[in-house]
Amino acid sequence: MGEYDEVCIEVFLRDQLQLFPEPVAQSPEEAEEFLEMCMAVVCKNLKEVRDFLDEAGADVGHMSNEELEEAQEVFPLPDGRYLVVDA
Repeated sequence: MGEYDEVCIEVFLRDQLQLFPEPVAQSPEEAEEFLEMCMAVVCKNLKEVRDFLDEAGADVGHMSNEELEEAQEVFPLPDGRYLVVDA
């Protein structure tokens, strides 16, 4: 497997409709390909999420950590990390 572990892929497959109007992946393989294609990033914590989105040009300075965690492109992982899909 590439840089996206099983946890990332499972969470994205389960929750992809928070970001897209219809599924973009039907299988773990498709999910991994999609994440690689859009260069999704795995962050260790919300500070890394904030830094990544800020560098990508998103206006996140006014957002609380709770708002950041609930952003469409942010997928909280059960182990405390975050998957950020900037599609």
